[in-house]
Amino acid sequence: MRIHLILTGGTIDKLYNPLQGQLGFSQTHIPAALEQGRCGVDVEIQQLCLKDSLEMTDQDRAQILEACRSSAHQQIIITHGTDTMAETARYLIAANPNKTIVLTGAMIPLSVNGSDGLFNLGSALVAVQVMPTGVYIAMNGRVFNGAQVTKNRGLGVFEALH
Repeated sequence: MRIHLILTGGTIDKLYNPLQGQLGFSQTHIPAALEQGRCGVDVEIQQLCLKDSLEMTDQDRAQILEACRSSAHQQIIITHGTDTMAETARYLIAANPNKTIVLTGAMIPLSVNGSDGLFNLGSALVAVQVMPTGVYIAMNGRVFNGAQVTKNRGLGVFEALH
């Protein structure tokens, strides 16, 4: 089994720039994170973009959907910014790509001590292998149905909608 890992950016892949005093993108940290986590799963990485999810458009979502549909693999993980992750999950659900797709990200970048990114990436790697066909979000040690999840900005966690 090979897992297709589609990179779109988000906080998980941001880097702190001390000269500007802000977070931004330079290059992905995901391959190094997989190596650090001693990933024992065969992963094919495709970088679509490195964007803050607040800048994600429906055109970007269409590109993500096309990458999922054209993938030779049934199991797909998408790294994504947390602010619009649930919106992208619902977009994918509406298109019914008939694959197991897990979106994940981080509240703290992989490049910063105390990041939740490696934990969330590992959770997504497990979830994509055991969940049935559908679209999910793996965050905070939980796997959520992509149609029934929201980000609680106050607590910095994802929660199931009731």
